[in-house]
Amino acid sequence: MRFNRAIGEIKALSFDLDDTLYDNRPIIKAAIRAMLDYVEQFPEWQEQGEHFWRDCRRALLDKDESLEGDVTRWRHVALHYAFTELGFPEEDAVRHATGAFNAFMSARCNITVSEDVLILLNKLRQKYPLVAITNGNVDVEQFNLKGYFDFVLQAGRDGTAKPANAMYLTACARLNIEPSELLHIGDSLDSDVQGARQAGCASIWLENQFAPYSFKGLADLEIQDIRQLALFL
Repeated sequence: MRFNRAIGEIKALSFDLDDTLYDNRPIIKAAIRAMLDYVEQFPEWQEQGEHFWRDCRRALLDKDESLEGDVTRWRHVALHYAFTELGFPEEDAVRHATGAFNAFMSARCNITVSEDVLILLNKLRQKYPLVAITNGNVDVEQFNLKGYFDFVLQAGRDGTAKPANAMYLTACARLNIEPSELLHIGDSLDSDVQGARQAGCASIWLENQFAPYSFKGLADLEIQDIRQLALFL
């Protein structure tokens, strides 16, 4: 744990979700496998080779860069594009894109947050409103984070993806607090810490990914285990 600067009065806490409150890597791996199990039932898809899906996603992003900030829409639109490219009639392309997307999302929300984290959140919400600010597309209503947050803001649906400051400012407006009174906790320097700084919010960096980052600024506090929050909040 390392304090980099003093944190002022805090009236609410916001959390990133993926890789902050649970390990998202096996979840995403399973979700992608579920989607591929669906699409690979079609010989037309199998014949394209392993790069087909990646190429479809890239082709759409080249046409519309805003998709990168809305992973839900990007995946769904890319699936429709892929089935269209394979020559499926529009009605079938829509149906199969939705089927593959639903397979992905069902596995995507197959999450069990650890009891330690739930105990921590229960303790914190006795003192602060809790909100989630995520670039991902997980639905907390579908697993055991249901009921822990006052609201969840999701990139695309609720604003531009972090590190843009839009969702932070939306959270502050809905909570009726100043940006400096919101403390954001997340695992990414580039999206969570940089975004919070740009919005004028305080931040805690959960240093658990050991990944390279381009943002050179500092969080107000650095921790290595989410449970360390209980030591000072």
